[in-house]
Amino acid sequence: MFPLLIPGNITAADDKQKAAAVKDEDGKYFDSEGNPTFKFQNDGTVDWYTFSGYRRYHSDCHVCHGPDGVGSSYAPALATTMKNMDYPTFLSIVAEGRKNVGGGKENVMPAFGDNKNVYCYLDDIYVYLRARAVGAAPRGRPPKKADKPEAAKAYETSCMGE
Repeated sequence: MFPLLIPGNITAADDKQKAAAVKDEDGKYFDSEGNPTFKFQNDGTVDWYTFSGYRRYHSDCHVCHGPDGVGSSYAPALATTMKNMDYPTFLSIVAEGRKNVGGGKENVMPAFGDNKNVYCYLDDIYVYLRARAVGAAPRGRPPKKADKPEAAKAYETSCMGE
């Protein structure tokens, strides 16, 4: 699948340099444009949000988009399409859903805006898929993860309504 070709929806391909973490807020990393991103330590430890994104992706998204974002016959390989999708577009598609019709085939991405198990972890899923898209994260479960930051615990409690 190709991203919708709508002016303003086309972005330059993401890469490791653009995705480089330049800011850290209690274990959550951001790139130079303020978008959430990943951080890998030299020993292979991933930040909490990337690890959480891996877990959340594999609990709700892999059924259609395949393990590790490699795609399936039903849905696109997010490890590829995320290279050309900006953060706001990702949020919009996941929250609102999308329908693509082409080549005699209809693909429907359901809206997950009301699913707290997805919506509360959108940044986590985004950074995991971004790491996959730019080649920073290999396939499979990250072998080491940073501890869960207090800010992540507080946000999760607030978002899930616990």
